[in-house]
Amino acid sequence: MPGDVDDPAVPSGGNTYDRRVCRGLADLGFEVREILVRGAWPRPEAAARTELARSLAALPDGAVVVADGLVACGVPEVAVPQSGRLRLVVLVHMPLADDTGRAPRIAAELDVRERETLRAAAAVVTTSPATARRLAERHGLAAGRVHVVPPGTDPAPLAPGTDGASRLLCVASVSSLKGHDLLVRALATVTDLPWTCVCAGSLTRAPAYVADLRRLVDRLGLDSRVRFTGPLTGDRLASAYAAADLAVLASRAETYGMAAAEALARGVPVLAPEVGGLPGTLGRTPGGDVPGLLVPPGDAAALARALRRWLGEPQLRDRLRDAARRRRTDLPGWETTAHLLAGVLKESA
Repeated sequence: MPGDVDDPAVPSGGNTYDRRVCRGLADLGFEVREILVRGAWPRPEAAARTELARSLAALPDGAVVVADGLVACGVPEVAVPQSGRLRLVVLVHMPLADDTGRAPRIAAELDVRERETLRAAAAVVTTSPATARRLAERHGLAAGRVHVVPPGTDPAPLAPGTDGASRLLCVASVSSLKGHDLLVRALATVTDLPWTCVCAGSLTRAPAYVADLRRLVDRLGLDSRVRFTGPLTGDRLASAYAAADLAVLASRAETYGMAAAEALARGVPVLAPEVGGLPGTLGRTPGGDVPGLLVPPGDAAALARALRRWLGEPQLRDRLRDAARRRRTDLPGWETTAHLLAGVLKESA
């Protein structure tokens, strides 16, 4: 599995997914060899492209290769020549052009490169039906070549929360893509109500955006109520979820939303934009209840209205919390993810 994963300074859903499926496939009896290629993906320096090309060329004919799309989709000049002799399965966590932090010219270039790579692949894997449809339509891929393998979720204890209302938690890398500026602007409209918001996520992926965001927080007078912790993992992340009353996301694009699933696993309701795979991740209880609030994407005013409802309507909070606690038992585990991916690999062999 070529990729660049496990950087503790910048944990991400994609890295977690890659790590867990490697482990899951090995548990199912697959011989898994990991190939880690460091580089500034998806636009790497020449040395990284050379290293990836050398690694792929060393694999035997007919080998099934699962390549992280962040790596493979940006370098069709490396991936496509190998697709004739290798069984290339490309795992797309997010279409490259959907990253709103990129200049339009670069996004358009990466879109063309992604199309070339995916059309040459034996199979394409993504994490939600919404993203599968988007990739098939965007790149002219036959629907049968694009497979949905959602992330799993580990069982977790119910979160006791703080006071049932006021502790908000946003788990996401701090970047334009994740929409923290929208969240901050929404929070600024509900300062008459009690709340604090913990933003847990990497502060190094988009340093210019982070600097602008900090200035925005200061200008709006939220510095005592919005806290940026940097990335949290292990017990520290578990403690943040345990204290959360509501998980909030403001993403401009999202293929699945693993942070939303992790919150639901603890019975924490979710406020999120109705974008990409997020509505499917929230899902519904057997009785048809949504375990959270969905708002239009990119709309700070709609996010603010939803926050005001959450903070001001105890009956709404009780209803959403009950739905989240019922939804948590329906979330698929990582074993399901591994079995689904194993099926794709067997078809591609």
